[in-house]
Amino acid sequence: TDLKVTGIDFLKSENTRLHHTDAYNIKNLVVRRGQPFQLQLSLSRELNAADKLALRFGIGEKPMKIRGTLMSLNPRREQDVGGWQISIVRNSGNECLLSVTSSPWAPVGKYTLNVKTGTNIYKPEDEAIYLLFNPWCENDVVFLNDEAQRNEYVLNDTGYIYVGSANSIYNRPWNFGQFEEFILDACMYLLEKSELRLSHRRDPVFVSRAMSALVNANDDNGVLLGNWSGNYSSGTSPTDWIGSVLILQKYYKTKKPVPYGQCWVFAGVLTSVMRCLGIPSRCVSNFNSAHDTDQNLRVDIYLNEYGEKLNKMSFDSVWNFHVWNDVWMKRVDLPAGFDGWQAIDSTPQEQSQGIFQCGPCPLKAVREGDVYLPFDSKFVYAEVNADKVYWVVKKVNGKDKFIKISTETRGIGVNISTKAVGQDRRQDITSEYKYPEGSEEERESMQRACSFIRPSGMTPRARFAAAIPTIDLNFKPEVLQETVSKSGLQLEITNKAALYPGNPLELAITVKTSTPGNWTINLVGSCQLQSYTGKVEASLGYVKETIKLEGKSETQVPLKIAADTYMKTLASVEDEVLILITAIAEVQGTDDKLTKETTLRFEYPPITVQMPETAKLNKDFNCAFIFKNKLNIPLDNCKLLVEGLGIFKMATFEHGDVEPGRILKSEIICTPTRLGEKKIVAKLTSVQIKGISAEKAITIT
Repeated sequence: TDLKVTGIDFLKSENTRLHHTDAYNIKNLVVRRGQPFQLQLSLSRELNAADKLALRFGIGEKPMKIRGTLMSLNPRREQDVGGWQISIVRNSGNECLLSVTSSPWAPVGKYTLNVKTGTNIYKPEDEAIYLLFNPWCENDVVFLNDEAQRNEYVLNDTGYIYVGSANSIYNRPWNFGQFEEFILDACMYLLEKSELRLSHRRDPVFVSRAMSALVNANDDNGVLLGNWSGNYSSGTSPTDWIGSVLILQKYYKTKKPVPYGQCWVFAGVLTSVMRCLGIPSRCVSNFNSAHDTDQNLRVDIYLNEYGEKLNKMSFDSVWNFHVWNDVWMKRVDLPAGFDGWQAIDSTPQEQSQGIFQCGPCPLKAVREGDVYLPFDSKFVYAEVNADKVYWVVKKVNGKDKFIKISTETRGIGVNISTKAVGQDRRQDITSEYKYPEGSEEERESMQRACSFIRPSGMTPRARFAAAIPTIDLNFKPEVLQETVSKSGLQLEITNKAALYPGNPLELAITVKTSTPGNWTINLVGSCQLQSYTGKVEASLGYVKETIKLEGKSETQVPLKIAADTYMKTLASVEDEVLILITAIAEVQGTDDKLTKETTLRFEYPPITVQMPETAKLNKDFNCAFIFKNKLNIPLDNCKLLVEGLGIFKMATFEHGDVEPGRILKSEIICTPTRLGEKKIVAKLTSVQIKGISAEKAITIT
């Protein structure tokens, strides 16, 4: 009689455990490439030596053997089909156990499976098998040889994104949620949408570059719509997201861009997509990040005579922080030595090859100054290495006159941060992007980078695909010396009291001199509110004084801003704003000029999360969120957003207006559906404040 297949068991629980894919919330089999998995066939009779049997794995619209998109595997013939292998593990009675190993260089995506026996073809019900990148496989280009790092950068579905300012960094808890329902399907949809050739889908360089373009909506109706206007009424405010799950689910359901994102949201979603596909990934926060549009490694900052920053003058800007991603892979397309972490960025800042995408750019290329290497290494280099040049704009006979005050060579690209492996703390990775400031290696790297950067500014980023640099031999990089000052002038900016919204801002500028002599110093200092992209939202006040100091001495000049000066701005801007203090000091009768700027963030009362430390699988427990408004202002239109992956879906509690001293309490009944350590994240937003979040871990047994 004819041999027929009557069923296939995908042995899902054994396979997914071995492939580290058991967390995906999907009924199909998910496996990683280059690693064996087993399938059990049920047959109409015992398989004998004369029977023809072939398992056919296909990918793409029309799978074809000739294109390498249809692998027909015959366990009787010990041959290797496009790097795939099959063998019979056990054949007894009507059951046949097979082992299949895909190629470690196979295209990643959704494969169909059917089994051919003679002229019969059997198609299983859930015929799609999802094949992912495999950081556990030595022959995969994304292989990461460290279990703790794989647990963090591939399997951890929660984490932190570091924001704030260089002077006050804080963590924003973020739920990546790469295993949640529909997330893998959303990533598969993005792969389809990328229109990458199947041969490119095997390569994490092409896949990560395509995803950096698709996570923003700019050219291709991608996932997230960017908005930095301060008005988000027609969508979700960027500060209201606490994770990627809702964004990717909504995008997959509607196939339309989700409003709105800013850099940390783009980076959070791109981390989710990369981890979901099996490419190790981390969020990277660069503090004082240069957005150098004309690409001359210089960002010009214009101040008025009170030291207030002027928005309109410059296309360049320095963001208080900017968040992008690093992904881990071998760069087989580059000379040796550029494997490992690569920067990619889905925030739409500048076009590359005509669309808003960025990377992958080897961190080593940035560190060594090899900025001719693809992709977009000049842009990333400038983000962490540009110089800041301060200009004062004065009106002379009705015309603007620009006076250069100072150049700061060390302010850009500081405290580059990511979440530490296996720990809830910040890890500083600045040394992976640059050599120590002032070191011999740093100078050599800078000179090397400058030799590939044309003095007229670099070629537009769109042309960076060409790896042939244009070198201008007459161009010598300016190695800027820190000016040696006569008076030993120094400035420090501090706050004298906690910066609670609704309280006056009590700030102080300390002026110091350190060399013998009598010094007369003209000081101006200003206080402004700005959004994290450096855009000034309001000027709050300034001081202007002439100070006399002798020898080694110092004096403190107070700068006090009343609450009602800034509360209106705080309530009208839908972004979290930072406090920018800028001081300019000039010593009379010398060339000593100095600028100092500091950005500080407001401080807020905490949210407390109350729940047990452990809970049992599928057994309910109670979780309470408590917030006391310790500020002396009411908080209008308070919303509490909470989410616990594997415990409960995102929920929102509307609390209306909360008067000073009032306590809010919200409770949720939780039913854990997954084992291990899980995190509950909470965020409180109101008209006045956006930045309060909390999290708590619980172990599910």
